[in-house]
Amino acid sequence: MTTSYETMYILRPDLGDEQAEQAIAKYQNLLRDQGAEDIQIQNRGKRRLAYEIKKHRDGIYIQLNYSAPATAIAPFERAMRLSEEVIRYLTVKQEIGEEKPPKEEKEKPTKVAAPVPVPVPVSV
Repeated sequence: MTTSYETMYILRPDLGDEQAEQAIAKYQNLLRDQGAEDIQIQNRGKRRLAYEIKKHRDGIYIQLNYSAPATAIAPFERAMRLSEEVIRYLTVKQEIGEEKPPKEEKEKPTKVAAPVPVPVPVSV
């Protein structure tokens, strides 16, 4: 059974365009070897990091959307963890809801506010 995943990873900013493309192809091929399908790659480009990671202030952001068996994620993340070119990664399992017919809503009773007590003048 395949599940949809999204992986965002950050490459070192000092990689050239050719080296970045090689890294992207490397991880794409690794996913394919593990049985992933429908791989969509989005190169988000070089951006400023929110905080310094491994003495880098910038990074090249890459987003992958794909369908893969659950067993494909561990070897994929292990390769990223051991790589010198990846400084951070995150894989998220995407919940894709099935189309369900809309349920008929029952009429809910409306809440009526309690009457506000009015002070009555007291004569002595």
